[in-house]
Amino acid sequence: MSGKGAPELSVENCGDLRVAVIAAQWHEKVMDGLVDGATRALGELGIAEPTVLRVPGSFELPVVAKALADRGYDAVVALGVVIRGGTPHFDYVCQGVTQGLTQVSVDTGVPVGFGVLTCDTEEQALDRAGIAGSSEDKGHEAVTAAVATAVTLRSVA
Repeated sequence: MSGKGAPELSVENCGDLRVAVIAAQWHEKVMDGLVDGATRALGELGIAEPTVLRVPGSFELPVVAKALADRGYDAVVALGVVIRGGTPHFDYVCQGVTQGLTQVSVDTGVPVGFGVLTCDTEEQALDRAGIAGSSEDKGHEAVTAAVATAVTLRSVA
């Protein structure tokens, strides 16, 4: 299981953070699970009014993440899913999204939670989507990681 070895994150004093969630629209069932997990995590953390935006696909996540980071959000969470097909398209999209989101975070100093599933099959994506029967909840994990990082950055500011 890919979640093996994950840390138990405890995040406090974060209810005042401005957090945005950006979610792709491809693979609706998987994405609905990721968004549900993300919004549930935000509620558990006391972040009552997050911004939630949808974009066409995962490739569009970095440009919107950059716009939100530039507009004063303390953390941005990017959710998407890319499922391998029979062409190199999978590799190009995964590389572009990963590099783009990393660049946004490093260039702006705003943590970007990476909730982009890169899977070989739809079954793998569903198993990580946080829906009934899933073994992992990557939407929840991406929020927790981004908010924990924002809290850490606030402590060193």
